Amino acid sequence: MFCLPLRLADIRAKGLMPDSYSTVMATTTHKIGWLTACFLVIANMVGTGVFTSLGFQLAAVQNTWSIILLWVLGGVLALIGAFSLAELGTHYPDEKGGDYVFISRGLHPFLGYLSAWVSLVGGFAAPVAIAGKAMESYLLPFGLTNTRWLTVSLIISMGLIHSFSLRHSSVFQNVTTIAKIAFVLSLLAVGFYVSPSMANAFRFDSSYQSEIPTTPFAVSLLYVTYAYTGWNAAAYIVSEIRSPAKNLPRALLLGTLVVTILYVCLQIVFLKLAAVNALTGQANVAEIAFSQYFGTNAGRWVSAGIALQLVATMSSYVWVGARVTSRMARDFPLWHVFQHENKHQIPVRTIWLQTGITLLLLFSGTLEQVLLCTSFVLQLMGTLAVASLLRTKRLPTDFHSPLRPWLQWAYIVFSLFVLAFIITDKPTESLIGLGIVLVGGLTYWIKPPKSIVSSAKQSANVEPERT
Repeated sequence: MFCLPLRLADIRAKGLMPDSYSTVMATTTHKIGWLTACFLVIANMVGTGVFTSLGFQLAAVQNTWSIILLWVLGGVLALIGAFSLAELGTHYPDEKGGDYVFISRGLHPFLGYLSAWVSLVGGFAAPVAIAGKAMESYLLPFGLTNTRWLTVSLIISMGLIHSFSLRHSSVFQNVTTIAKIAFVLSLLAVGFYVSPSMANAFRFDSSYQSEIPTTPFAVSLLYVTYAYTGWNAAAYIVSEIRSPAKNLPRALLLGTLVVTILYVCLQIVFLKLAAVNALTGQANVAEIAFSQYFGTNAGRWVSAGIALQLVATMSSYVWVGARVTSRMARDFPLWHVFQHENKHQIPVRTIWLQTGITLLLLFSGTLEQVLLCTSFVLQLMGTLAVASLLRTKRLPTDFHSPLRPWLQWAYIVFSLFVLAFIITDKPTESLIGLGIVLVGGLTYWIKPPKSIVSSAKQSANVEPERT
């Protein structure tokens, strides 16, 4: 017995498949397991922040217990976010788009649209370009020339790799993330094996009691939270994960927990290998720590390792970011051209839209300004995503976040503190960021979804109640 193959349009026309996703296609489309999704979370989180933040923290907080507590608290906050998005992701198991879907459904489509608008540039394209620039600076000790064209080639290559199929994307992501983890583990193995340097930065006295309840400690925690961003990566591609009810929570929670352990251990190694005055105020603390203990050549190779491990980070942003724009494009006629997917359900057009914006930012020289201007609104949108769980009805099939809603309220309160600090410390950049959001809000009404237009007309045609 056999049947003739039907085109996707024919299947939909015959009512066999809804417009979003299909059980027919799910049986033929490759999906990733929990390990690849976990690697995606790890790759998204581990970038440059863990190798740079300690130098700025030591300017105000120098007790080792205080430093360890900072990174543990950052991990706890990330885990709260991971719990929240694990429940949201399993509530919408057939959706791509992450925060866009969660905010649109839980709060309002307008807020979801703003989230996707900000993410297009500030959330994904700019971080890839920033990572590319960081890679160039980490390769400087080797005297390489034309590193900019090396970065451009890498960004274009990643766009190509992610444009074919989910299998291509997952293989590349797995290989590069394994290399990233191997690099970090090698640093830890060497760092824990050797004896502490004669002039190490360890300080295990009681001074932590006076450091923790201070403003500098709170400010130092902000550096940590930036380093932990990316814990929500797998939630953006929940429909591409096999058995998401089981595998999405496993990927988000295990990935975040692994990164937390790696982060805490790395800070201990850096403090063990170098003196406080050598690390304080420095951005390249990993290179300095290993150079101080093992010599200049060791520092150069650590620098090269940090550069190479950024490939996995950049790849994860390319993979995840395109899903947000393509999902939003399905709902908004203004963006419909970017909803197209190839036969493997890969949003090729949005991948290259994001790649084009990345290259434009790479050569614009305004990357730091872009991130400063969008950091406020990106933090705001992440907070809205967690808050949307409070407006989402829990289903028996959902992953159940523990201590709901208390954990979510704790996250929201802390995030409001972060937002207040950002807008106080960077008022001009924050207001520019809000201006970017305002522009996005105006484009929302150019061609809004038919459902919104219909509901508006319906409201206008309702006869007012007579008294």
